[in-house]
Amino acid sequence: MSNDSTPFLEIKGLKMHFPVEQGVFFRKTVATVKAVDGVDLDLQQGEILGLVGESGCGKSTLGRTVLQLLTPTDGSVLLEGRELVGLRGDALRAARKDFQMIFQDPYASLNPRMTVYDALAEAIMAHGSLSPAQLPSRVAELMNKVGLSPRFIKKYPHEFSGGQRQRIAIARALAVEPRFLVADEAVSALDVSIQAQIINLLAKLSREMNLTLIFISHDLSVVKHIADRIAVMYLGRIVEVGPAETLFDKPRHPYTRALVSAVPVPDPDFERGRKRILLPGDPPSPLNPPGGCSFHPRCPHAEAECKAHFPDWTVEDQSQVACMRLEAVDKALT
Repeated sequence: MSNDSTPFLEIKGLKMHFPVEQGVFFRKTVATVKAVDGVDLDLQQGEILGLVGESGCGKSTLGRTVLQLLTPTDGSVLLEGRELVGLRGDALRAARKDFQMIFQDPYASLNPRMTVYDALAEAIMAHGSLSPAQLPSRVAELMNKVGLSPRFIKKYPHEFSGGQRQRIAIARALAVEPRFLVADEAVSALDVSIQAQIINLLAKLSREMNLTLIFISHDLSVVKHIADRIAVMYLGRIVEVGPAETLFDKPRHPYTRALVSAVPVPDPDFERGRKRILLPGDPPSPLNPPGGCSFHPRCPHAEAECKAHFPDWTVEDQSQVACMRLEAVDKALT
């Protein structure tokens, strides 16, 4: 999944497997959870990639593994040609200035005993980018950047609303002037109106600061409004990638079609006539994923070949899809 120009971020064959152990004194591995199982993705500088899929598909694990919050089992993560996998200690700490994460629950990610000023100043001082005398003006600048008044800097996290806390979390992520962000379900705990504000804020900051962003969500209607491209994940693997508008107008993979069909449309007449695609069964367990195409147990178009091996990528314009039954899928839905 490569582009013509050199990517800003390259993820190659990334895997994150968790051993399942038993025993008290003599522990042994009895199984492996394949949370991320061979992901390849490229991002250009300034691009916003939406990462979507059902709960448990490995989206959050992928984001944390890319940022080296989890040590990957295998694979490579190149940020502007610099390998992140394998960095440890001071080398990893120094590299973290270039990439940060916005977590799902801002209250859990903020220290309740620290004021907003202390939380932002701590992030700045951790990388030694400013002197103590410069901190107040920098903290005020960050507050203004995320749409909060600097007069709130002496308050504690519990004194803010959920949307305000998420703005503070965004400000803290921006404190060290990163070039790459991962937003992990950053709006899922917020009201719909506040979600729109945070999405617009992230899009604005991305344009102004030329930030590269992976926006993780289970809600395609949210991702549609912020992402340049969308990657669809199923059971630890990417099954389709394409421009956001193209993926919504013409989804190719059977799983993507089902997800898009579930997105509500603000047109009652159109919504009543729309056909919802219902998938049978539940996603297989990552403890024992099926062979071949991981979607084949739920796919109504699966054949014997789908069970034998994972499909190669089919490239159409700027879209890429991992399915060997595209013609059958298209025919069935025309």
